[in-house]
Amino acid sequence: MTMTSPISTQIWDMKYRFKQADGTPVDGTVQDTWRRIASALASGESNPAQWEGEFYSALEDYKFLPAGRIISGSGTGRSVTLFNCYVMGTIGDSMTGIFQSVKEAALTMQQGGGIGYDFSTLRPKGALVKGVGSDASGPISFMHVWDSMCRTIMSAGSRRGAMMGTMRCDHPDIEEFITVKQDAAKLRNFNLSVLITDPFMEAVEANADWELVFPLTPKQLDDVQGVPDVKLVERIWSDGKTYPCKVYKTVRAVDLWNLIMDSTYRFAEPGVIFIDRINRMNNLWYAEHIAATNPCGEQPLPPFGACLLGSVNLTRFVKNPFSDEATIDEESLRHVVRVAVRMMDNVIDTSNFPLDEQKAEAQAKRRVGLGITGLADMLIMLGQTYGEPDAVATADEVMKTITVEAYRASIDLAKEKGAFPALDRKKHVESRFLANLPDEIRKGILRHGIRNSHLTSIAPTGTISLYADNVSSGLEPVFTFTYNRKILLPDGTHDVQEVSDYAFRLYRHLKGDEAAENLPEFFVDSMTLAPKAHLDMQAVLQKWIDSSISKTVNLPEDISFDDFKNVYLYAYHHDCKGCTTYRPNDVTGSVLSTSDKKKDEKKKEVAIAEKSKVVQLQPLLERPEHLEGSTYKIKTPLSDHALYVTLNDYIDEQGRRRPFEIFINSKNMEHFSWIVALTRVISAIFRKGGDVTFLVEELSSVFDPKGGYFQKGGRYMPSLVADIGDVIHKHLVSIGVMPDESKAREERMKQVVNGSTAPNNSSRFKQCPSCGDMGLYYEENCNKCISCGYSKCG
Repeated sequence: MTMTSPISTQIWDMKYRFKQADGTPVDGTVQDTWRRIASALASGESNPAQWEGEFYSALEDYKFLPAGRIISGSGTGRSVTLFNCYVMGTIGDSMTGIFQSVKEAALTMQQGGGIGYDFSTLRPKGALVKGVGSDASGPISFMHVWDSMCRTIMSAGSRRGAMMGTMRCDHPDIEEFITVKQDAAKLRNFNLSVLITDPFMEAVEANADWELVFPLTPKQLDDVQGVPDVKLVERIWSDGKTYPCKVYKTVRAVDLWNLIMDSTYRFAEPGVIFIDRINRMNNLWYAEHIAATNPCGEQPLPPFGACLLGSVNLTRFVKNPFSDEATIDEESLRHVVRVAVRMMDNVIDTSNFPLDEQKAEAQAKRRVGLGITGLADMLIMLGQTYGEPDAVATADEVMKTITVEAYRASIDLAKEKGAFPALDRKKHVESRFLANLPDEIRKGILRHGIRNSHLTSIAPTGTISLYADNVSSGLEPVFTFTYNRKILLPDGTHDVQEVSDYAFRLYRHLKGDEAAENLPEFFVDSMTLAPKAHLDMQAVLQKWIDSSISKTVNLPEDISFDDFKNVYLYAYHHDCKGCTTYRPNDVTGSVLSTSDKKKDEKKKEVAIAEKSKVVQLQPLLERPEHLEGSTYKIKTPLSDHALYVTLNDYIDEQGRRRPFEIFINSKNMEHFSWIVALTRVISAIFRKGGDVTFLVEELSSVFDPKGGYFQKGGRYMPSLVADIGDVIHKHLVSIGVMPDESKAREERMKQVVNGSTAPNNSSRFKQCPSCGDMGLYYEENCNKCISCGYSKCG
């Protein structure tokens, strides 16, 4: 079946169809898109005509789905990277090193790459900066610089850049890192994950102390020798080397673990990465050390590491679906896997790279990440229930087949084209991951080498799964079988149409509408599954994945805090490389419900409750004769003169204090015209009534291309406008329009340390930043909109 649903056509046209600069289509049909990709990736072959045909056949009917960057960029002549995943170079612990890294990040994101960074290499807040005789502001303060940069960079096409920030669980600033995003205005362009080590988990389970430390340079070590009250320990750090470290603080490991769990329970961040397991299972254990991942976590990479992605669509390999004879066509599956590995290997030689270091790293190791999509739909078509033992066994066997065949194909490519340059054959076959594979694989590598250092990864596939006729995404269970979505019609208008899951639509086609009204019990969705079902599937697949997996464990809102923590312990003890959960609540929002009657009623109740909380818009208010207000001073290094911001308030009909107008005064006339314009616009918005809190986010996100500055106390401001937004935020908090997140966060930290569990919160639907509908949900470590297709991760 080729492009049968309207949503697939829309996604193809919006994201993957090659068009001229004026919007004129170059690809007339999706077949033209497949031909363009196949031709581009076969161009370097000795027999391009033969391989173009093979590549086209694999792409046809969505059997193999290259990542979106490959689909949209291959054969277009555009200067974009075809790689999805980057981890940037190690950040040097100096101003020069920090801003060199910011520059490299900007160049990478400009070409469309998502990036990951380990911030553990930056000295903690309060540490001495001897060269300038001051104290360090700490890594979190500098993360705001990256965040501001990211806000201004639009990736290729319509996708914004995404970033992953990691920090070791023994860094002195780890507590601030864990809680920083509890303020919704901070680090909005980052996903955050804590690097969890085995010694830390051992300390948690033993209820032992845990030391927060930072490495010392040889000169710093000399300076502290013999100094009273300075404790030194040795610790393996981000580059895999052992350093003498100064102990800054000692905490109970379980308190730190509970702080991580509490933040994740309430705010869905930070994620957890079991970094020692990642390095222990790394095929290149002898050549690199990993301390960060790409934004969604499926690609742990070394400094300047790069990896490209692609997925096998498992729904296309089920024979006789929904029958007693339903089975997997293993022969066809193996053939497509072999062709896919060759295609992805060719991408390495045809892609642009933002930085020379990334090109060198990619060509030295030739990482690829072949994964799967449509797993849940495949299981449904086989009549198996996601997470049940038979389904887990099927997933195990299918992933083993894909991985073994991918390694065979890479060995054959090494015979033909040569092994990856960084290969040490004897050390490579000692990899703990390769110990799981048949002996023939290790013998083949010893004899012939292997073309690619890594071959498998399960990535988020939300958009390409929609493009492929809305198959289930990645290894995730089906989110919902039917829902309504806005569709852009050829005349430019919109229509609301039903979008249905591929397996559901196929079942209805084969069995009839009446059968589809009473689905068999193996039609399960993500919110009806127990956490164990999610984790058992992740764990069994991880055994065959040499990189990692992007997976979200959906949890019920009313799960207890202790049960929530046990999810992470279960993941750790079942050899997962990381764990990400999503529990709907008043902060994270709730996933949308299906068209089930009871769920529709619940959705209406929530919508009504939310509506009652909103201050409705009203005609423009007349100014009262007397208003009360407050004046705030802004002093920046940009000017010798301070700004004075005055906000006046009125009392509304419900007796609530609301902002009415704003004035900004300064002796600096350089900003006069835009300040007058800004105050008039903001005042008009205030007087119109309604929810004005959006102003804080909008103003705070403004980035000055000349550079920002640090406020007193070390907080980074990306621009003067952002500073004005910060003042408005403070004022709205002071009059009760916005919550005081800092006080709530301090109280929550006290509760966690004291061992209290987190209270239950009422849920609400989350508003999409693109279309405004209450359709934003969380899956595959990414925010997505079921209504308009928006995705933070592309």
